[in-house]
Amino acid sequence: MENEAIMSLLLLPWLKFALCAVLIGLAGPVLARSGDTIARITGLSRSWVGLVLLATATSLPELFTGVSAAAAAAAPNIAVGDALGSCIFNLVLLVLLDVLSPDEPIYRRMEQGHILTAAFDVILIGFVGALLLIGRGDLDLRIFHISIYTPFLIILYFVAMRASFFYQRRNGAGSALGAGTSEPGLGAAIARYAAAAAVVGAAGSWLPFVGLEIAEVMGWRTSFVGTIFIAAATSLPELVVTVAALRLGAVDMAVGNLLGSNLFDILVIAIDDIAFTDGSLLASASSAHAGSAFAAVIMSGIFIVALLYRPGARFLGKVGWVSLFLLAIYLLSSYAIFLLGH
Repeated sequence: MENEAIMSLLLLPWLKFALCAVLIGLAGPVLARSGDTIARITGLSRSWVGLVLLATATSLPELFTGVSAAAAAAAPNIAVGDALGSCIFNLVLLVLLDVLSPDEPIYRRMEQGHILTAAFDVILIGFVGALLLIGRGDLDLRIFHISIYTPFLIILYFVAMRASFFYQRRNGAGSALGAGTSEPGLGAAIARYAAAAAVVGAAGSWLPFVGLEIAEVMGWRTSFVGTIFIAAATSLPELVVTVAALRLGAVDMAVGNLLGSNLFDILVIAIDDIAFTDGSLLASASSAHAGSAFAAVIMSGIFIVALLYRPGARFLGKVGWVSLFLLAIYLLSSYAIFLLGH
């Protein structure tokens, strides 16, 4: 009986985690389809759909999870780990895209306009990584409980969105999607979008508490749980939408979704800092998360090089060497956060 009680104690948090992951995984595609329908009806460009509309929709789990972790669970490591872990997870999804692109390396099928978004990813994620290391002690400057650096993250995000918009308009990237003959009305699309967002929000708000339970029963560090498990669960919409877009031949929409999600995840950190009332969020989180931030910066840099160089060689004819480097950095950073996190 005692062993059964112990097993139940260990399994219950994992069952809760699985339920959250399933709900997010089911709601994610609905969010994406509804967002795409809204884009078709309103005439937004395909690249803008990936960068802003889909990225925002698929990043809702990170938003709800981060705010819940910061405001209700008082778990800064879960909030920061989820956001930065999602950035790394989104970039490692490029490996999956490459594997699912058997004809030629995925990096030869992308627009070079993604370099601009990836460069902003480097700036924002690198800024967060630096703050995790030096934004403490005498440099932990705050207005009330909000870090003085948080407004800069918000401003940089909107600068990135504005620059991407004008770049696409100036270069004519991504023609407008034509309205489909069987598209539902705009009102119905918005209603489905809102319903799916509610499901994502409910599951995302529950995740940080489940993460803390897992960390407690397994004896794991909360920074590791946030970076690996919760980040993977909240990135399920990105995974589903990215694969679906690739199968439709919309490579640039898929890549725009991943890179735009990374930008939005940094905005989420700024919002989490506002919701976290016990001080500065980044100063309260483990500095080990800087390793995740710099891993994401390195991976973004590798992606930029791949877009400029467009390598053609593939390991065993299945996956490019660039993808193998991305995967190696993801695994090394995950192991480092497991060893060094709190």
